[in-house]
Amino acid sequence: MRSPLPFVPLPYPSSGKGASSGMQTVKSRTNLPIKRPLLSSRSLETISQVWPSSQTQQHGPEPAVLYPWRQARGGLARIKRDWIIPPIRVLENGKQVPEQLVQIKSDKVSTGQVIYRLEGPGVNQEPKDLFEIDEKTGWINTKMPLDREKYSSFTLKAFALSPSGERLESPTTIEIYVLDQNDNRPNFTKPQFEGSVREFALPGTSVMRVKAEDKDDPMTDNAILSYSILKQESFPPNKAEKNMFGIRETTGEIYTLEGIDREEIQAISLTLQVADMSGMGLTSTGHAIINITDINNHGPKILPDKYKFYAVENALTEAIGKVNATDGDEQGGKNWEVQYHISEGDPNAHFSIITDPVTNQGILSVIKPLDFESSPEHELVLTVSNLVPLEGMSLDSPISTATVTVVVLNENEAPRFYVDPIPVKVPESIVPGTVIAQNIAHDPDTTRLRFEISHDPERWLAINHDTGVVTARQAFNIRSRHVKDNIYRARIKVSDADTDGISTTGTLEISLIETNDHSPQLFPLSATMCSNRQTKGVLLTATDEDMPPHSAPFTFTMFSEANWTVMNINETHAILEHLVDVESGEFSVHVTVSDSGAPQLTSVNQINVTVCPCDADGECKAIFDAIFANRVGISFIALIVIMSCLTLLFLLLLLTVAVGACKRHHMKKGGGLLIGVSDDDIRDNVFNYDEQGGGEEDENVFNIDLLRNPSDIAPSPSPFAPPVSGFPRGRQPLRKDAPHNLPSPTYPRRPPADPTDIEDFINDGLEAADNDPNVPPYDTALIYDYEGDGSLAGSLSTLASASSDGDQDYDYLNDWGPRFKKLANMYDPR
Repeated sequence: MRSPLPFVPLPYPSSGKGASSGMQTVKSRTNLPIKRPLLSSRSLETISQVWPSSQTQQHGPEPAVLYPWRQARGGLARIKRDWIIPPIRVLENGKQVPEQLVQIKSDKVSTGQVIYRLEGPGVNQEPKDLFEIDEKTGWINTKMPLDREKYSSFTLKAFALSPSGERLESPTTIEIYVLDQNDNRPNFTKPQFEGSVREFALPGTSVMRVKAEDKDDPMTDNAILSYSILKQESFPPNKAEKNMFGIRETTGEIYTLEGIDREEIQAISLTLQVADMSGMGLTSTGHAIINITDINNHGPKILPDKYKFYAVENALTEAIGKVNATDGDEQGGKNWEVQYHISEGDPNAHFSIITDPVTNQGILSVIKPLDFESSPEHELVLTVSNLVPLEGMSLDSPISTATVTVVVLNENEAPRFYVDPIPVKVPESIVPGTVIAQNIAHDPDTTRLRFEISHDPERWLAINHDTGVVTARQAFNIRSRHVKDNIYRARIKVSDADTDGISTTGTLEISLIETNDHSPQLFPLSATMCSNRQTKGVLLTATDEDMPPHSAPFTFTMFSEANWTVMNINETHAILEHLVDVESGEFSVHVTVSDSGAPQLTSVNQINVTVCPCDADGECKAIFDAIFANRVGISFIALIVIMSCLTLLFLLLLLTVAVGACKRHHMKKGGGLLIGVSDDDIRDNVFNYDEQGGGEEDENVFNIDLLRNPSDIAPSPSPFAPPVSGFPRGRQPLRKDAPHNLPSPTYPRRPPADPTDIEDFINDGLEAADNDPNVPPYDTALIYDYEGDGSLAGSLSTLASASSDGDQDYDYLNDWGPRFKKLANMYDPR
C-alpha cells in the first residue's frame, strides 16, 4: 500500500497589503490555532513541480480550511482568478464515522451570516447520503464507510448562500478520491479449468492459461497476482512419480515438464493457488484437469495370420467371414481405427473387405460372382493400416498381413446371356431370313443348350433351337402397337438340355430403323373446276405412311399432260391448274408426287377433274353439258356401258350358282353316285405328307380287300396319296363313287423348321385334302365288285406294325409345340 504524501506548507500568494493578509487562522480537530496558506492559481503554477495538485492529500494531522472564493488583491487592476482546491483523498473502509474531511469558508463571512450547501453524487444524487456539510461551519464529513470497489471518486459542488438563499459566491467543485485497501481476495474465473496435451509432448509445451481476478485497485500492489501449483494427481492414480507440469507465476500459463505416455497416464489433476500483493497477500485455490490426447504410435496387427472361408459360386455374399485386428492406441479413437486391403490374389476384383466401425473387424464379401469351373479356390493376402498416419517410433514398424483362403462351392448353374438385354438395330424393311442375333448365351456346365422364343407378340422372329441364331420371319412394321419408342422387345428362353428345369430368360431389344417403304399417295383423286377460271384450281395434298424424314416435304409434278400444270405452294400442298381455257367436260390428269426419303419413292396418281361453267358463286350451272361432252379420258356414256356389262356378268354368275345347287339337291334325292349314301355320312379329311410310315413292307397297317381285276387299278392322281398294300407305288384302287382325272390342289411340300408353325402346316394340308376330289375317304365303307371269300389282307382290328418302334426317331415331335406333347411322351424312348 502506497503511503500518503506528507503535508508540505506552501507560501500563500503575495498581495499588496502584506503577507499577513494571505493566511487564515482555523481550528483543527484539537482546537489549536494553525496557520494554513491558501493556494491561488498562480501559486499552484509556481509549485506544480514540488507538489502536483493531483497528488495533494488532505490527510495531514489537521483538516485544512479552504477559501475557495478568495480573490487576489493588489494596487493595480487585476483579472479575477478562482482558487484551485486540491483533490481530497480518503481511505475506504474507514473506522471513524463520521469523519471530517475538509472545511470551506467564504470571504463574505465578515459581512454577515453565510450558509454552506453541498450537492452532487454522494449527497443528494445516487449514491445518496455518503457525505454531508455543516451549514454554519462548512465542514464536509463522511456519513458511512466508503467502498472503492463501488465508487472510486466523487465530484461535488459547494455553495455559499445568504440566509435569504441568495448566492454569495459562484459554486466551487470539490474532488474526493477513495484510496484502495487490500480488502478483496483474488478468485479464479472458473471453478475448474480443462485442457489437453498430446502424449509425448516436448518439455515446455504450453498446455493452457488459467486466470484469476482481484477487485482491488489494479494500480496498486493489492491487485498484483502470483500463480502456483500446490499438488498433482494422475489418472489412473499413482502413475506420476514426478511433477509433470509447471505454471508461470505472473501469467498463469501451464506447460509440460516431461513427456507423458497416454497408455500409462490418461489425465492429471492440478491444485492451483493464486495470491495478491505478488504472492504475499490474500490467496485462493482452484483446479485444472489436463487430458493426455492419443497419438498414433501403435500400428495395427491381424491375429491370427491365416483364415479359411467358403463361398458359393454365382452368388453375391455380403459376408463370407471376418478377420480380427488389434491396436494399442485408444480404443474407439481415430488412431485406433483401421482399414483393410486386398493386396494379392484378386486380379478380377471378386472380393471386397470393409471395416466394422464398432469392433474394428474386417468383413470379407463377394461382390462379383465366382466361377467354380474357372477357379475353385482363391488365396488372398490382406494388409491392415490405420486411417491416421503413424508417428514417432512406430514409423519403422512392419505392416501386418494375413492369408485368407476362399474355397468356391460348385452348383448347377443356369445358362447365362452374354448381354441382357440384347441390343440390335435393324431396318423395318428387313429381308425375311436375315440373321438378327447370334451367340447370345452360354452355360459353363454344359455345351448343349436349347433356345426358345417365349414372347414375340407380332411373330416377327424365328430362332434355331440348337444354336440360338435369331432370324427375321418377315419384315417389321414400326407402326405396330407393340413397338414403343421404335423398340420392339421379345423374350428369349434358354435352358440346359442336359438337366431339367434350369433355364433363364433374356430380352431382345430390336431398335427399328425407319425406312422409306411407302410411296406417297395423292389426295383428292377427283375434283371440280370452273372453265372460266373463277377458281384458282384444285388444291392437292399427299399422305405418306412413313415417318419423317421419309415423308414430307413432297414434290408435285405433271406426268405427261401439256395443258395442265401443278404448282407447289408449301411442303405438303400444291395447286393443279389448266394452262389454257378448256371446254366443259371430264379430264383425267396424271400427277406425280415424290417424298423426301432415301431412296426417294414416287407415285403417279390419276385425278378425274370435272370442268364446268360456274355461276357467280362458283357452282356448276350446266352439269349435263359436262356429262355428255366428249373429251380426253373415259366419257360418262362409256362408263355406263362398262357398268352394264359388269352387272350382266354378275347376274350370269348368280344363275350358274343356282343351277348347281339344284343339281346337288336332285342327286341327294335320287341316291347319288354312291350306293347307300345317307344324310348322316360324315367323312373325315385326309392328310397327305411325304412321310409314308414303315415303308413298302409295312403291309399290316393299311391292309384292305382290293379288286383283283387289274383293269380297276388306276394311276394315283396325287403323289402325296399313300400307297395301298398289294399295289405298286403310285397305283391305288379305283373308287366307284368318285370322279377321276380332276385337277388336285397343291399340298405343302416340306414341314416347317419352327415347331410353332406346325399348326399352320397341318391346316394347309387339311384344306388341300378337303378340296382334293381324287383322294378317297378311307374311313368310310368302300364299295367294290364281289371277288369271292377270303382275303390275303390281315385284320384291321390291330394297327400293330411288324417293324419295331425302336428303329424310328420321334424327337421331332417335341418341336411341334404343346398340342403334341402327349404324343411326344408316348413315343419318347426315355
